[in-house]
Amino acid sequence: MWYGRFWGAPVGEPVHVPTVAVVLCAGAGGRFAGQGLGPKLLQPLGGRPLVRWALEHAASAGLDATVAVTGAVDLADVAPPGVVLLANPAWSEGIATSLAVAVGWARRLGFGSVVVGLGDQPLIGPGAWRQVASASGELAVATYGGRRRNPVKLARSVWDELPVSGDEGARTLMRRRPELVREVPCHGDPVDVDRLEDLLLVRQVLGSGTALER
Repeated sequence: MWYGRFWGAPVGEPVHVPTVAVVLCAGAGGRFAGQGLGPKLLQPLGGRPLVRWALEHAASAGLDATVAVTGAVDLADVAPPGVVLLANPAWSEGIATSLAVAVGWARRLGFGSVVVGLGDQPLIGPGAWRQVASASGELAVATYGGRRRNPVKLARSVWDELPVSGDEGARTLMRRRPELVREVPCHGDPVDVDRLEDLLLVRQVLGSGTALER
């Protein structure tokens, strides 16, 4: 399917820009792996693997497609139905390589923007993905209590300005083109699960019954 078919609309009607949710899941989780507990993304959390939370939330946002960029860990058995898995053989060269894989896929299929998040942030709900996707402008970023975090929307017009290697993706562009950045206040908790302590904290939050914005 070529998603560019959505471009254009009758005069006076809003143009639908086809948008893909991108979950970056390629890293090895080095800080977590050093604790001898196995792959971080597959750790149990509320009856499912950790990464499944981010994938389900991104897919539930209702964008035109959802992809996960994989690398160090095989996610074929844990990805929700309908989520496209994109392999990044160069994952060890930094997160920018995973973003480049997703952007390349989106470009080939005619998407107009990507909304990018991480597989180890399970408490960012579908609402944040939708809000950022619907924000105007070329570059939008979710904020939580005034702090910029994921997800981030990148319009097709800025894709050529993104880094293709290294450990930074959209942050590099935001520093270089601050005039493009639109902040989108969102609900949720952008905690990264980098260590065992983070995972235990997230388990407590979920156990308390705290609801994520749908």
